[in-house]
Amino acid sequence: MAEKKLQASVNIKNKKARFEFNIIDTYVCGIVLKGTEIKSIRLNKASITEGYCGFEKDELFLRNAHIAEYEKASFKTHEPTRPRKLLLNRNELDKIHKQVKVKGITIVPLRMFINDKGLAKLEIGIAEGKKLHDKRQDLKEKDAKREMDRAMKR
Repeated sequence: MAEKKLQASVNIKNKKARFEFNIIDTYVCGIVLKGTEIKSIRLNKASITEGYCGFEKDELFLRNAHIAEYEKASFKTHEPTRPRKLLLNRNELDKIHKQVKVKGITIVPLRMFINDKGLAKLEIGIAEGKKLHDKRQDLKEKDAKREMDRAMKR
């Protein structure tokens, strides 16, 4: 029973991604992990903020995402920032590969979570970088919304 609650609470987000990029499309994919990596993820000891995704041959990899070493492991543990293979259907991989070939399009990790079956999943987004004026506009909209909410509570 406690295991189900622990799995449901794992929700590691990349907060900078939606501020830095316009998300065009999203996909949910599996991750190839080692035993100590999944244990660290279940303890929320992971960060995907600096991570990015890229193709190597015909396979998609998550790079530069940090999954902390499991504290209770023996001498045999994993490397925190090793490349991790992402699991998608061939049709989805081909579709993503075509989109990424366009200049200015990249693949960013948005959210890492554990599904109902206990498997680690990664939500990735096909993204286009925002310009400085777009970021300023987002901040203005966010401030205006905050002011409206404050006025409604009064």
